[in-house]
Amino acid sequence: MLSYLETRTRLITLVALVATLAALVGRSLGVSPVAVFILSGLALAGLAAMVGEGTEQLSRRFGPSATGVLQSALGNLPEFFIGVFALRAGLVDVVRAALIGSILANTLLVLGLAFIAGGLRHGAQKFGGDQTRTMSTLLLLAVAAMAIPTIASAPGGPDRGHETEISVVVSIVLLVVFAASIPFSMGKGGPAVGSGATDREAGAAAAVWPLALALAVLTGAGIGAAFVSDWFVDALQPAMATLGMSQEFAGLVVVAIAGNAVENVVGVQAMLADKGDLAISIILNSSLQVALALTPILVFGSLLLGGTTLTLVVSPLLIASLALATLLAALVVIDGESTWLEGLALVGLYVIIAASVWWGAPIAG
Repeated sequence: MLSYLETRTRLITLVALVATLAALVGRSLGVSPVAVFILSGLALAGLAAMVGEGTEQLSRRFGPSATGVLQSALGNLPEFFIGVFALRAGLVDVVRAALIGSILANTLLVLGLAFIAGGLRHGAQKFGGDQTRTMSTLLLLAVAAMAIPTIASAPGGPDRGHETEISVVVSIVLLVVFAASIPFSMGKGGPAVGSGATDREAGAAAAVWPLALALAVLTGAGIGAAFVSDWFVDALQPAMATLGMSQEFAGLVVVAIAGNAVENVVGVQAMLADKGDLAISIILNSSLQVALALTPILVFGSLLLGGTTLTLVVSPLLIASLALATLLAALVVIDGESTWLEGLALVGLYVIIAASVWWGAPIAG
């Protein structure tokens, strides 16, 4: 099996293993939480790169939509475990902000960076319009799913005092829509190799891994990222207290970016390879899975864990940010073409939103 791995893949695997072991040793020896926090983040990035390698192999066998759905599911495993561990630690506000931050990070930061990288290398890039229109519609549903419970439970609203009940109803609806979207997304798959793949990539049979190896790398890296996520959350609160960051900034930016390390790497890699369909499928599918599946699952999970219940009632700032991000992303991708300038606009809005929560109340030590 090792004979199928190129030198780059072996180096990525080595970096991921070293960073993971360093985080584990640092945690065991009781070094600074900030150091463990940083090492865990680096380990997540290394494991993300491994997922990228496995996804590249799957994209040669299946359509970009099918690959995107599978990769996004594995890529969101760290976010799921980060959410569970944070809920157990009582960091409900961090979890709520992280879920919205995950959608924002994918829809603005990761998509924007992918467009910038791909645009600077290849110029204007094209991808499937039907796919992006469907994803944009479902992302708008996610905005409504957050907005309606928030408005309905505001002072004077009909659901005031029933935030948990309306959140459960909305979560059930989102899970139904998510279940229905899977066969639809899988059915929209394109050719096995992305539209921008070179002849060398399409014909290099010697570089194609056995399917079992590709799945093993994806699964192993996803599970490894889940364990690292536990260490990441364990160091989160003391690290944020030391650095003086607010809960909103920690969840909306730091935890969201760390949880989306897989998409950060894989989405940009796909766009650099001029595989627009695969990149869009991976990045937007990740946002959709967070909005339609991960969020309602964590709502139900908080009920099972006890303590403070995670609801879908969020601040007006976060609702407005989510709505503006979704609308801008929809306008950018709806025509099936991207440029580096559009990517810069997406990243710019993300920076503005991140700055808006920088001066919140810091996490107590």
